[in-house]
Parts: sequence; structure tokens; C-alpha cells
Amino acid sequence: MGYVTAVPHPRSEADGPARAGRLSLAVALLCGALGAAVALLATRQRWSEGTATVAGGAFPLTAKGSDVTGVPAALAIVGLAALVAVFAVRKAGRLLVAALLALSGAGIVAAALVGASDSSALDEQAAQASGDTSATVASLSHTAWPYVAVVGGALILLAGLLALRYGRSWPAMSGRYERDGAPRVRRKPAVVDPDRPEDIWKALDRGEDPTGA
Repeated sequence: MGYVTAVPHPRSEADGPARAGRLSLAVALLCGALGAAVALLATRQRWSEGTATVAGGAFPLTAKGSDVTGVPAALAIVGLAALVAVFAVRKAGRLLVAALLALSGAGIVAAALVGASDSSALDEQAAQASGDTSATVASLSHTAWPYVAVVGGALILLAGLLALRYGRSWPAMSGRYERDGAPRVRRKPAVVDPDRPEDIWKALDRGEDPTGA
């Protein structure tokens, strides 16, 4: 008794890469947009606090993320722009933009980690409040918001890595090509019957010459 070998359907083999491309596209869009929003939100929150000695008393000081470093907010905007630009370019251009997206995320992570322990912003405030240029902040403490910015940067970095890996299969914003990159096929004009007035009017509405001249 013979055995029948199952032959995989051609469509099932092609659906794997297509499904992976669609999934990676959705994840990259979600991670990139969410990461940029999280990073921007985190830079507007309080990152550190402390006190300065003013007239013999303790004067409270606080510093937001944007006071500590402007890098995460700037790179979040760059990353968001790169995420959109990924769909406007093709081939080598798409790889370059994807790399910029990944580097933006990595830069946010690095800047936020450095800013998590930075005291220069509060030292400057302490010097201004006390009138002593050598004054420094006392009772320094940090919040968790720098690490929230790290999470935002990591999401943007993930979006960039997905774009580098699967970006070639993603669609591009172009009206001349279909999603697979093949030119669209123009439809042949409908045949006009000169004995049918309705065909003539339809041809005129389409901008065609009903006489065929």
C-alpha cells in the first residue's frame, strides 16, 4: 500500500513572510508611536529634587527632565519623524531611515540613564537661589521618571530594529505602485457603441473620445 506525500500549497508557503511583515509593521508602528509619547511625557515630569541653603534655611528645588537634558525630547521627535519617513522611501533609503529610528531610541536610553543620576541642573538652581556660584544642592533625590524615558527609548529602538529586519516587505506611500512594488495595470477603455447614446455620454464623462478618432 503506497503512501501519499502531502505537498504544501504554494499560497501557504507565501503567507508566512507576508504575515510576519504585517505583524512586524503593526508592532513597529505601535512601539514607535507609544515610545515617542512616553519619552516626551517623561521629560516633562520631575526627575530630581533637593534643597539649597538660603538665608540660613532650606529652600526646596526641583528639576524636570527637560531641565536635566533636552536630548530625550529632541530624539523622540526625530524618532517619530523617522517612523513616518520609513514609508516614504524605499531600498537603501528605508534602511538608512530605519537605522536613524533605532539610533534615536538608543540615544534616548543613554541620555535618560545618564540624567537619572545627574545633579547639575539642581546645582545651578542652588547657585542662583543662594547667590553663591560654588553652592551645590543638598538632600538630592531622584524619581523614577528617567527610567520611564528609558522605556520609551527602548520602544523606539525596538521599532527601528523591526524596520531594519522587516522593512523591505513593508508598503510604501506611492500611488504608482501596488504593495508588492509592481506597476499598476491600466484598464483598457470600454468599447463604445455609437448606436447607444448612453454609451456615448458615459465615454464623454470618462474624458474619452466616443468617435475613436
